[in-house]
Amino acid sequence: MVEQVPYINFAWLVPALPLLGFLITGLAYKRLKHNQAGIIASTMVVLSFLVSAALFFVLQSSGKDSATVTLFNWIVIGNMNIPFALLIDHLSLTMMLIITGVGALIHIYSIGYMHGDDRVNSFFAQMNLFTFSMLLLVMGANYLVLFIGWEGVGLCSYLLIGFWFKNPAFNYAARKAFVMNRIGDLGFILGIILLFLTFKSVTFSEVFSHAAKLQPGAPVITLITLFLLIGAVGKSAQIPLFTWLPDAMAGPTPVSALIHAATMVTAGIYMIARSSILYNLAPITLNVIIVIGLATALLAAIIGLKQNDIKKVLAYSTVSQLGYMFIALGLGAYSTAVFHVTTHAFFKALLFLGAGSVIHAMGGEQDIRKMGGLRKKMPYTYFTFLAGTLAISGIPPFSGFFSKDLILAKAYEHNILIYILALGGALITCFYMFRLLYLVFSGEQRLPGVHPHESPRVMTIPLVILSILAVFGGFLNIPSLLGGDSKFTTFLQCAVISKVPEEISRYTEIALIVISLILLIRVIIFVYWRYVKKALIPAGETETKPFFSRLVYNKFYIDEIYIALFEKHFGYLSDFFFHKIENTVLDPVVDEIGAATSRFGTMVRRLQPGNMSFYLFAMVAGILLFIVFILII
Repeated sequence: MVEQVPYINFAWLVPALPLLGFLITGLAYKRLKHNQAGIIASTMVVLSFLVSAALFFVLQSSGKDSATVTLFNWIVIGNMNIPFALLIDHLSLTMMLIITGVGALIHIYSIGYMHGDDRVNSFFAQMNLFTFSMLLLVMGANYLVLFIGWEGVGLCSYLLIGFWFKNPAFNYAARKAFVMNRIGDLGFILGIILLFLTFKSVTFSEVFSHAAKLQPGAPVITLITLFLLIGAVGKSAQIPLFTWLPDAMAGPTPVSALIHAATMVTAGIYMIARSSILYNLAPITLNVIIVIGLATALLAAIIGLKQNDIKKVLAYSTVSQLGYMFIALGLGAYSTAVFHVTTHAFFKALLFLGAGSVIHAMGGEQDIRKMGGLRKKMPYTYFTFLAGTLAISGIPPFSGFFSKDLILAKAYEHNILIYILALGGALITCFYMFRLLYLVFSGEQRLPGVHPHESPRVMTIPLVILSILAVFGGFLNIPSLLGGDSKFTTFLQCAVISKVPEEISRYTEIALIVISLILLIRVIIFVYWRYVKKALIPAGETETKPFFSRLVYNKFYIDEIYIALFEKHFGYLSDFFFHKIENTVLDPVVDEIGAATSRFGTMVRRLQPGNMSFYLFAMVAGILLFIVFILII
């Protein structure tokens, strides 16, 4: 069933194409040679992007805001009727274009990066499966279809983080991500159950229409939104469920770019933006989101100051940027959060792929203290990485400037303290990103025996395209202050219901931009003086370092605290059950049951001697016993 929009029924092709790529590369992975799996997987995602773009123009030309494609009736039990349906509207189309567009570039880049890996075919099969799951998540017309995609990306994340499973540390990182996501997913499941109990439906349109009749602050809405928030916190790596994301850098760099920068970790932001009507009715939950986002943005940014692994720096940067998206959500500026999701996908995917190019050139080395002098030897990587650094730092006219400045303006409208703290986090981001840039590309090469070289075209072309998006992506939403009409915000108005804040004056907004820009320039100059002019190289952990410096270097010992509070206790409990229950009780009981069964079988075997006379005697005896039994009864 399709809602009167021509050609929209082809929407199922968007997730189906990556699924087909997964089936082809997965079932025939032993027969595919060289780059065949990469070409097939990349082609499927490119085709999916083209279909998504076609759907965008089809919906625009139809004059409708949304269309629902019901593929089949899925769950019909009593009054419960949950169709397997896809929702095509401005929010889902935005996410579809990001997932397939950025995803296609990352797939193409992976052909060069993963060349020569023994399990490259399995890698591309898993990447296609992830893309399918993520598309299902953003295209679902109800919370249950969304949840299928939600769990699918969790599974694929586990597989891809632990892709190089021969390393025990990588397996641990994969398990950590899986378990912490399951904690969040439990809250999400409870939220969906409570949604159905309250509204007798999990379909977006029905839930939102019923919820609009409730009073703001209704306890049931607050509880539902808090449960859904738990799921978003786990998936989008917010405090306290954020420690899995930095460890997830154990996977191949394209995995970090696709899953942990551009798509999967934004699933929580998408879900809250999709549920904007519910969250507008829950002011308590919105305040909780602001606190979580602000704390995460600052904590992750501070930790990033002392990290020396190139991917770990970008990982904590991702956590911090997700915190800014949460701040926007908590302020009720849902379209602003989605806009930052869009620009972040451009520049963070670019930065991760640029880091992968550096690691590829350095023979697998990831310590930025051992790098340096790569600007001349890797010019394409340098200039594209510079574009990504300027974008994430919020330097105009790069894309990050438009989205981050909009978040800061919304924060100022709401509360000046939130603005000051958010601005502080932005300055810290600028510091550690330019620290990373200068240590990697400036100065002299510090690792002997390595001969860095520019990556092949299959890797540099995606970098160039992403750098163009990182430079010009912000023009999608030029504010009226700069002569634009905020097209991106207007585009999303029919899909997300943002709260309307008090408008600040143009002069105040200009002042905020000028203050931010002056401070950012001062930070860049300071970092240049420190790491280029003075050529300081960060030291490792030493006992002589100041206490706070050691605290930041060790990531505030949060992982150690979690291990002491939870992991060790569960480990002790597991050991107890293994040694005291399984070994001393369950194993002997199971062994005895097996032995008893064997003895019983031996006894029964004696009743089958193969003697016909004995069988006749047994048959007659059985008939006589049966007759006696009947007579007695």
